[in-house]
Amino acid sequence: PEVLKENIMDPIGASREWTWHGYGKNSVAEINGKQIESVSGGTRWGGGLWIHSRDLARFGLLILNKGNWDGKQLVSEKWIREATTPSAHGPDYGYLWWLNTKQQHWPSGPASSFAAIGAGGNMIWIDPDHDVVLVWHWHDYGAAVDGMIQRILAAIKSS
Repeated sequence: PEVLKENIMDPIGASREWTWHGYGKNSVAEINGKQIESVSGGTRWGGGLWIHSRDLARFGLLILNKGNWDGKQLVSEKWIREATTPSAHGPDYGYLWWLNTKQQHWPSGPASSFAAIGAGGNMIWIDPDHDVVLVWHWHDYGAAVDGMIQRILAAIKSS
């Protein structure tokens, strides 16, 4: 959490209210003599970031801008590109980012769109073609998301 705070969250102006939660005593690693709780990723409840929508939106904007925040490169542009490129796990998955390469996740969204999706239907959807970041908490995944994307893109096209 200290590394995330210092290198990402503080520079993007995130609130002081986000917290990092590991999976407890059986997920602790010792690194340089310090006990660090780990979150392995995947479909497990109870660990990871507990974070407000505005902070998620700021993080999404950082990713949309290829790791650059206010003229400073916080995350390697190369890493962002690799994270949002299909991986060995399939054409629709990068490094913890769901990709819309075949437009099967969000048929109304462009093939270039991608999302981080957390437990409980929390998501950051990013559409680089239209310069859009959508943050949505506690929704029913599926048609509702595509319907929201349809409305957002229609609003963009009508303006």
